[in-house]
Parts: sequence; C-alpha cells; structure tokens
Amino acid sequence: MLKKLLSTDISALINTNLSIFILRVGAGLLILTHGWPKLLKVFAGDFSFGDPIGIGAAASLILAAFAEGICGFLVTIGLGTRLASIVLSINMFVVVFFAHAADPFGTKEKGLLFLLLFVVIALTGGGKYSLDKKLA
Repeated sequence: MLKKLLSTDISALINTNLSIFILRVGAGLLILTHGWPKLLKVFAGDFSFGDPIGIGAAASLILAAFAEGICGFLVTIGLGTRLASIVLSINMFVVVFFAHAADPFGTKEKGLLFLLLFVVIALTGGGKYSLDKKLA
C-alpha cells in the first residue's frame, strides 16, 4: 500500500475519472452559491454592482452572473465544460486581480482557489462522467 501511495503513476492509486467528476461537481456547486444570488439580482432588475474593469455596473453584474450562475451550472453537469471553465477562469481572474486587487491576500484567497480549480477543469475537460462524454 505504501508503494502505491508513493507511486508517481496516479492511476495506480485512484480512478482519475472519478477524481475529475468530484472536482468538477464540487467546484461547480460551490461557485453556484455565488452565482445564484447574482442571477436573482439580475432578474429582479437590481443592477447595483462593482465596476472593476470599467464596462459599467450592469454589464459587470450580468457577466458575473452568467459566469458564476450559468457557467457554474454547466460545469456541474459537465456540458460544455472546457468553454464554461474558461469563462469562469476569466471571471475569477477579474475578481482576484481587478475587483480585489488592493485587498489583502486573505480576501483574494478564495478567488485564487476558484481560479486554480477552473483552470484545471478547463485543462482536463468534463471527464468520463459528464454530459460532454455522453454527447460525444
């Protein structure tokens, strides 16, 4: 067992498809907790929001709601996973390096973790247990 734990061959220890599934669904559901309130805010017509890149508060809110709400849902179910993850990666880049640029690291940490997760998901794709795979 110790030999397996120390192995550099990841498939000797775990099922990589299951790992990708857990990562994808976990990250998708977690980002939905941020996206759902933004979507509700858009549907309610309340467009008060920050404007980190100078495109206007309403456009910033709509883009963030689309990324975190719609793309978060797509990542969760594994549909258009790579494209949705790229959109989420861009969103998290803006959050970390523009919206929270002046904030301390502790404030940026969650955004950086999300950025890391979505970059990895964009690189791996949806995996075997995704709608992408079923539709391919």
